[in-house]
Amino acid sequence: MTVWVCLLRGINVGGKNKLPMTELKRMLAKLGATGARTYIQSGNAVFSAVLDRDEFTDLLEREILERQGFRPRVTLIEACDLRAARAEFPFNAAIEDPKTGHIWVCANPPPAPDLGQLQELAGPGERFVLQGRFFMLHAPEGIGRSKLAANVERALGVPATARNLNTVAALCDMAEAFEDED
Repeated sequence: MTVWVCLLRGINVGGKNKLPMTELKRMLAKLGATGARTYIQSGNAVFSAVLDRDEFTDLLEREILERQGFRPRVTLIEACDLRAARAEFPFNAAIEDPKTGHIWVCANPPPAPDLGQLQELAGPGERFVLQGRFFMLHAPEGIGRSKLAANVERALGVPATARNLNTVAALCDMAEAFEDED
């Protein structure tokens, strides 16, 4: 079985799109996930399963729509791929201050990203790189007011969801513990 990391976009933010993590775990189990564990309330889960990524993503989105009344974007990634992206994160300053480093996980590798647009929007000290389906950003001033961060998905041209390096590290640790149990 493969260990997967599941990232939901836009849930439990500002009182909208509420999805308790216990309910998410139930839905994942119903769809064939084994041993699902969640991290914080913003839609992060780790589980094992034999699945087709695109089919499972669609089924989970539909299940959430049916049970909760909204359809969030679901991104699935093999845990080994997320660990590799974390290991390859190129900005040491963000590794030392993980809240300033972010990784966007794209649904698929962007076929025609507009990186020039993002370079034009980059604020002081902001640096980024695109590696396959991962967009990595060091934003020393944070991403809350970053014009670059606000436009990543549009410039990449594919659905994507971001997590800071603290969250990525926690998910990688959860996945490693999960694999150690097998």
